[in-house]
Amino acid sequence: MKWLMLAVCVVVALAAFGGTMAALGMFVPKWHVAARKARFRASRDEVWKAITDIEGFPAWRKDVKKVERLPDRDGRPLWKEHGGQGAVTFERVEAVPGERLVGRIADPDLPYGGTWTYELATADGGVELRITERGEIYNPVFRFMSQFFDMNATIEEYLKALGRKFGEDVAVAGVD
Repeated sequence: MKWLMLAVCVVVALAAFGGTMAALGMFVPKWHVAARKARFRASRDEVWKAITDIEGFPAWRKDVKKVERLPDRDGRPLWKEHGGQGAVTFERVEAVPGERLVGRIADPDLPYGGTWTYELATADGGVELRITERGEIYNPVFRFMSQFFDMNATIEEYLKALGRKFGEDVAVAGVD
C-alpha cells in the first residue's frame, strides 16, 4: 500500500509541475529570432555549394547522421535530416544563388517550426555568412523550457562546423 501511495504522490507532483510549466509558458512569446554570423576565407561559391549540397550535409555536420531526399514540393527541394534529436523534414523555400537561401521546417507534427535565412556577402577577401532563425514554439511547456537554453547555440555550431569543413577555426559573432 505504501508503494501505491508513493506512486500516486509522484504522479500528482509531476502533473502539478507540468501544469505550472504550461501555465508559465503561456506568457512566453511563441516567436523568437536568433542570429549569428561568421567570416570564411573560402569563396562565396564554395560556401554556397556547401550550404546547398543537401546530400553532403552528413560529411561536415556532426548533428546530421543521414539525409533522406524526398520528392520536391511545388518544385522546391524537400529532405529529411536524421540525427541525435530524431528526424526533421525541411524545405528550401527561396534560393538566390550566391546571395540568399531560406529553408523552412516542413513537418507540421513537430512542437516547433520556423525558417533559417542564410545571407552571403563579400568580406575581407572571403565571405561573411549571416544566419537568422525565425522560429516558433507551439507547445507552452516547451516555450517555458526554452527560456533556459541559448537560442543561438544551433546556429553557432552550424557556422563552426562549416568552418571546420573549410579547415578554418571561425569566430562566430552576434548580428547588429
